[in-house]
Amino acid sequence: MKAIVFDQFGGPDVLHEAAIEVPQPGPGQVRVRVKAAGLNALDGKIRAGLLEAVRPTTLPAVPGGELAGVVDALGEGVSDVQVGDEVLGWSDTGSYAQYALATTVAPKPAGLDWRHAVALPVAGETAERVLNLLEVAAGETVLMHGASGAVGTLAVQLATARGARVIATAGPSNQEYLTSLGATATVYGDGLVERVRALAPEGVDAVFDLAGKGALEDSITLRDGTERIVTIADFGARQLGITFSQGSQERSTARLAALAQDAAAGKLVTTVTAYPLDQAATAQQVSDAGHVRGKLVLTID
Repeated sequence: MKAIVFDQFGGPDVLHEAAIEVPQPGPGQVRVRVKAAGLNALDGKIRAGLLEAVRPTTLPAVPGGELAGVVDALGEGVSDVQVGDEVLGWSDTGSYAQYALATTVAPKPAGLDWRHAVALPVAGETAERVLNLLEVAAGETVLMHGASGAVGTLAVQLATARGARVIATAGPSNQEYLTSLGATATVYGDGLVERVRALAPEGVDAVFDLAGKGALEDSITLRDGTERIVTIADFGARQLGITFSQGSQERSTARLAALAQDAAAGKLVTTVTAYPLDQAATAQQVSDAGHVRGKLVLTID
């Protein structure tokens, strides 16, 4: 099969197309003919070798942790999924490929296209996990740093669906975008504390940092302490006494299916920029640069 692989750690240019063996599903797994693969910032960190101390990678490797596609083979013991089912979920093998294995998948609604379906697994799980950690409730005000990406796009909507008010930061070009999702938008950078206090004189109840670039000190000031601040992006969090939330293996098929139904019904907006599989290096270069609006996706013929 055709896949994107890297044989050494480095920049996006180490990614290249290769012909590799089609994987065979083991017990509890399904094999998926991939139609779209989600691209995440984590993919670039793994490719660059930045996570070798905590998450070693065996080379050559196929990137990608989420997929949407058609089930074409079942492993032993699989009974809740059938060959021919259209699904979305998390890949056990790299998803930048024509075929990938998966253990946790949810049905894809007919009204949801592949590109928008694959925008849901990682971003949806991350957004809900952090909102739950923060115990966001109706009537509260949540500050989200760097909210215009894939996770922020869903987090803004899921928080407002709980009845919370969201103040979200992004660059000037994404202010209208955040407003369209239901947030009160403001720019990041110098003077942020004063801008947020003007928008929320009563204070903010919780902070969700998706930016990872110097926002934690301002968050501590705004919260008058470190309680109810969570980051998914700033590795200096623990030194400040702030919770760093990493990806969870407790992935809920039921919750993913519910998000997919909401997206298909237009109740949950996803924004995607798609590249063909052979432009994976270009897509990762865009991801590495940051400031992405919504989700980057690879489409596979």
